[in-house]
Amino acid sequence: MTNHDTDPTRLAFVCVQNAGRSQMSAAFAERERDRRGLDAEVEILTGGTHPADHVHEPVVNAMADAGVDIADRTPRAITEAELQSADYVATMGCSTLDVGTVGPDTEVRDWDLEDPDGKDPERVREIRDEIAARVEALFDEATATTAAHSE
Repeated sequence: MTNHDTDPTRLAFVCVQNAGRSQMSAAFAERERDRRGLDAEVEILTGGTHPADHVHEPVVNAMADAGVDIADRTPRAITEAELQSADYVATMGCSTLDVGTVGPDTEVRDWDLEDPDGKDPERVREIRDEIAARVEALFDEATATTAAHSE
């Protein structure tokens, strides 16, 4: 999926706390990578600018309802080096990213998603489903871009 023969495409999912939207995004990206058989071609990163202590419980529950277990995940900081090396960076609509911190060829997507923290379970599931669709679309785009570069 990259322009390079051996380098994996790096997808980064970033928000402030890395405790909700970006965790869901990374988990769905891992599932999508597995579904498409792209384990060697895609690397997935996630992190926050000010990580929380734990993933929000309603997010863990909503993901479990979708068959994805993220109960053991811990929010972490995203590094500038990780952002610099990413091919695609998806921010969650929380203005976490100074565009100067990404690489010159990085495709940045601001998904402008509502923060699920403190929302009722139905709303968290709606946000989860929107994230799943956006992750799938990002994979479609990255795959199409790679195919176009390899022709």
